[in-house]
Amino acid sequence: MERLHCDVVVIGSGVAGLTTAVAMSSRRVALVTKTELGGGSTWWAQGGIAAAISREDSPDRHADDTIAVGAGLNDPRAVEALADNAVSGIRHLLERGARFDIGPDGELLLGREAGHSVRRILHTDGDATGAEVSRALVAAARRAAHVDLHEHMFAADLIMEAGRVRGITARDGSGRPVALLASAVVLATGGIGRIYANTTNPVEVTGDGLAMAARAGAHTAELEFVQFHPTALASGVDPMPLLTEALRGEGAVLIDEAGERFMVAEHRDAELAPRDIVARAVWRRSRDGHRVFLDARKIGAIFPQRFPTVFRICREAGIDPRLEPVPVAPAAHFHMGGVAVGLDGRTSVPGLWAVGEVSRSGVHGANRLASNSLLEGLVFGERVAADITAATAGVAVPDGLPITDPGPAPAVDPGIVAELRRVMWEQVGVVRDDASLRTAVATIADLEHRLPAAPSEAANMVLVGKMVAEAALARTESRGAHYRSDYPELDEAYSVRMP
Repeated sequence: MERLHCDVVVIGSGVAGLTTAVAMSSRRVALVTKTELGGGSTWWAQGGIAAAISREDSPDRHADDTIAVGAGLNDPRAVEALADNAVSGIRHLLERGARFDIGPDGELLLGREAGHSVRRILHTDGDATGAEVSRALVAAARRAAHVDLHEHMFAADLIMEAGRVRGITARDGSGRPVALLASAVVLATGGIGRIYANTTNPVEVTGDGLAMAARAGAHTAELEFVQFHPTALASGVDPMPLLTEALRGEGAVLIDEAGERFMVAEHRDAELAPRDIVARAVWRRSRDGHRVFLDARKIGAIFPQRFPTVFRICREAGIDPRLEPVPVAPAAHFHMGGVAVGLDGRTSVPGLWAVGEVSRSGVHGANRLASNSLLEGLVFGERVAADITAATAGVAVPDGLPITDPGPAPAVDPGIVAELRRVMWEQVGVVRDDASLRTAVATIADLEHRLPAAPSEAANMVLVGKMVAEAALARTESRGAHYRSDYPELDEAYSVRMP
């Protein structure tokens, strides 16, 4: 098996991985991604980036909104770091060539989304912010002389020696096994959305980093908190196209087939209530036999210019959102839980860092505030890069480490993944209870026995599904995105964050 040497391995090429890799200019970085550079959820992100830029806003106000949505599980230190460094993160993006929408006054155009008390969301082309962030950071990574790019390479597992991470094993684009040896590894692999049958996440979002960390014994936390976006286009497409929250910020409303605007009776902020509240309301309406629509006709003739991505998606589905309501349903969108990390991304395993959606940084708590996810990758990517640069000075990887060959990619029965996704959606979805969760745990245990031994995406998905289901079963309360119909109230005993 070929052995490659570097200082740092970064796994993942979304906003978190690219930011981290580019920022470590004094280290030799191997950037590993199982897709082409820039693959994953970042490119798909229609929402924007939150930053306290306007005169009526402040980092403290941004932090207060983040904590209010997080339902008592945020780490105030992490939230403060996020809000205080938001403008710096935007500045770094601008320096790397990113552009944002400008208003008629020549200033950055700010939108409002659910849970925000003021307009503070920056967008590009209305609903293509993720694509622009990805474009700018991919270009920066390709320019960076210190970054070696390994595209279409699947990270199989972590190399461990005496309880410390020493690199990764992988398979390159032709299936050949490769070992990348390093003094630090950064997991920036994104979320877990593909373990659900209904998801907005692309096909590559399979929880690989979370599974790798768990196998290495890293502490994980709050895995039960999966955010379901309330307005995915219900057109039978997988993954489900997202209809950005910014539509509701500009006046779009949720209605049923009779035209009833049901969110008015659910929350004082109606359609701009936190995502978990809106998602459950949509789910209940659908459960009760109603069809749910997003009515964006108020936006009118400017829709194609204001939201070109959503307009294209709708037209491809045969819908004109200027003239008719759009059918919607909830879908798994973001994972607030993950690998437990400190403020600089360090995990409980020496030599291993995690950043972005794969991590549980404490920023989001039990429910993520809209447009904080890209920001998290920007802010904490810079922090992780600085910490690793300091921590790896003079650290060398010993030669001659025994390394287990990951072997060729195994043949996996596609029925295993299909059954996992079905049971996660039906039993560990928007609304849960003891019986459904126990059914899920038992079903997933059966699926584990059907997996081949070699590392695979399917094995990662099954392991992550098992961990999420078990965590949801253990938390006998409802809080944020975790809602149990048999325990519908918040329990103060759970209000203390676990380390």
